[in-house]
Amino acid sequence: MSLHNSLKGTGVAIVTPFKKDFSIDYNALEKIINFLIDNNINYIVSLGTTGEPPTLSREEQIAIINFTYKIVADRVPVVVGISGNNTNEVIHNLQTYPLEKATAVLSASPYYSKPSQEGIYQHYKALAAVSPKPILLYNVPHRTGKNIDAATVIRLAKEVKNIGGIKEASGNFAQFAKILRDAPSDFFVTSGEDDIFIPQIAIGMQGVISVMGNAYPKEMSKIVSLCLENKFAEATALNNQLIDACELMFCENNPAGVKVFMSEKGLLENVVRLPLVSLSETNHQKIKDYLK
Repeated sequence: MSLHNSLKGTGVAIVTPFKKDFSIDYNALEKIINFLIDNNINYIVSLGTTGEPPTLSREEQIAIINFTYKIVADRVPVVVGISGNNTNEVIHNLQTYPLEKATAVLSASPYYSKPSQEGIYQHYKALAAVSPKPILLYNVPHRTGKNIDAATVIRLAKEVKNIGGIKEASGNFAQFAKILRDAPSDFFVTSGEDDIFIPQIAIGMQGVISVMGNAYPKEMSKIVSLCLENKFAEATALNNQLIDACELMFCENNPAGVKVFMSEKGLLENVVRLPLVSLSETNHQKIKDYLK
């Protein structure tokens, strides 16, 4: 069940491209999937935060998952994002979404409700009991409003069979160090932060699930593989060329920033669904200037 072999390296939390009328642009999605795979990313995360899943209907989510499998055609693993703060609804989705071809399910801890650590534990235990694929915990407290404490992660890793790993985006290095020290050796730990994944890999994480990789798959894959070979000086030198792009990409919100980079590269139309809006003209111009 170990996810180390299948998900080591660079995963990309893929965007959902929309047409001007806000419908899903499947031609663009096909182009993006091929662009990512052709540029050496290791796996794709469908319906992660970057894919704007809260704005997609259930039917649209299922259609995107099936389309992604079809275009990926087993070239790389696919991880499917299924999250929510209604545990019963998440269970229903785990039982009814097409997960046969998925390698794992990425599930953010319940947002907005702010459950206790015991509540978070019981939520994931309930998901793991029904999920046909290993669950990858997703700790992103600046979005959910609640941290999954290291002790809870370790408890889930040791006590719940179908919990395969964690995407960590808390920014807390003391927490990372505890998880990496105390979790079982086959527990997969990956970064969820494009700006600090180099030091995260240096202390033992196995890669990154990236937003930047949508626009810079070749560069991100190269930097991550250098890190995994302990070539941190080379990785840092390459990463230094992307620091400004990373800042611009997250200057207002995700994925509005990365969609501008991708639209400038001819990969999709620059469209997001409400409540997100496209980047301000000022920041859009900054990205155009950067790309020149």
